Amino acid sequence: MSMIEKLGLKLMHQFDPETAHGLALSALRMGAVPLPGPVTGARLATKLAGLDLPNPVGLAAGFDKNAVALPALMRAGFGFLEVGAATPRAQEGNPRPRLWRLSEDRAVINRFGFNNEGVEPIATRLSARPAGIPVGLNLGANKDSADRAADFAQVLTRAGAQIDFATANVSSPNTEKLRDLQGKDALSALLAGVITARDGLAKPIPVFLKIAPDLAPAELEDVAEVARASGIDGLIATNTTLSREGLKSAHSSQMGGLSGAPLFEKSTRILAQLSKLTEGKLPIIGVGGIGSAEDAYEKIRAGASAVQIYSAMVYHGLSLAGDIARGLDALLARDGFANLSEAVGTGRDRWL
Repeated sequence: MSMIEKLGLKLMHQFDPETAHGLALSALRMGAVPLPGPVTGARLATKLAGLDLPNPVGLAAGFDKNAVALPALMRAGFGFLEVGAATPRAQEGNPRPRLWRLSEDRAVINRFGFNNEGVEPIATRLSARPAGIPVGLNLGANKDSADRAADFAQVLTRAGAQIDFATANVSSPNTEKLRDLQGKDALSALLAGVITARDGLAKPIPVFLKIAPDLAPAELEDVAEVARASGIDGLIATNTTLSREGLKSAHSSQMGGLSGAPLFEKSTRILAQLSKLTEGKLPIIGVGGIGSAEDAYEKIRAGASAVQIYSAMVYHGLSLAGDIARGLDALLARDGFANLSEAVGTGRDRWL
């Protein structure tokens, strides 16, 4: 991290977290953030559900909900981006404050509630993005929708032509009863609708399913069974957790989803279990608690084909993406892997 970035982070931490987040997006849009450009190489180049990634380090959904900073983010060292979540209609989300830094724990709690401008303006911005790395959209449902499952398909139908992949997000804890859609029957029906919408696109794209880290073993088995039968192309493990175990920070009792370093072990264990349950036949994107190249490498060795980051950037800055990619390259070289794909799942058993 450069001195300029350190000073910028220190300044951002003088503001409340949601204001700081908005300022960061504005700085990206104005070109006020130094950007390293592509980070790639023979060991880092990754195939993910048919997508060609220059490196396996992605930006998780939630950072750029409304796709307002895509030109800059595409030059920030990531191998792929995910924007959203997008819902059919604009919604404000939950009342503020709804975002807290837990600095002692290197964590974040949010209860945004799918705040976004709606799929129409998001799809318009996606259509105008420059060529470059793959960009996907996190699909969501309106809080007051009479048919939340149908909302996912509706968003994909509207924006599918403008994106490279889509994620069905049934795992946010901040929309009441959304996680109920992870039940076997509800999930099967929802994914059937999403796949039908995907197959109706002029150019079908990969569809991923993002799950929660708080599933019981039987629930995880159901998710794996439905995922394999549904025709989706991969899984994202995991979203935020409702657990508060071992936290030290003042805001640890706030309601919402916890992300950041405390989520690492729980999410990695779920990832490894999913990898085993799906017999490695569905690629998995590992998310949750990644703050270093070593963390990312552990996710890959647990069964991930790629990773995503978000909360750690609150403490390490945007340069973290490139740092992790370069660090992964060095770790793969150290262990004699010619390509990242050779390392996937090689350390899974230690998490089971």
